Amino acid sequence: MGVSGSGKTTVAAGLAQRLGVPLAEADEFHSPANIAKMTSGRPLDDADRAPWLAAIAGWIAERARDGGGVVTCSALKRRYRDTLLAAAPGHVLFLHLDGDKELLAERIGRRSGHFMPPALLDSQLADLEPLEPGEPGVRLDIALTPDALVDAAAAAVEGDR
Repeated sequence: MGVSGSGKTTVAAGLAQRLGVPLAEADEFHSPANIAKMTSGRPLDDADRAPWLAAIAGWIAERARDGGGVVTCSALKRRYRDTLLAAAPGHVLFLHLDGDKELLAERIGRRSGHFMPPALLDSQLADLEPLEPGEPGVRLDIALTPDALVDAAAAAVEGDR
């Protein structure tokens, strides 16, 4: 979980490969209308996100039955994470990729071919509700290298089993 530019896709791909489980990219669950809205620079609201979160939750439930998986998802708000947790109670661990706004903005600015414009970073940071006590997950600092983040993510998953 984390805002745009935090490295969710990079870390998730490395973690899924390390664990030998399927990977899903949350962006693939967005409707064309959601993608068009974000591309135009308008942030999604909770109504836009509801079917997207339901689709991701369905994928999580299937993977929980079939041996696990890794899925990227911003999961910015506690209620979004609660939706995902409800799909597979006891089988979800959040890895919050968190870091400095300037580093996030730099990373977003270097990306090409992604529908999420840099202008939406502020809205994501405003919506972000960090993991709270009692939520299954850990915070990882995006200043670490991708390999170090995958190592830390794998250690967190292994420690949760």
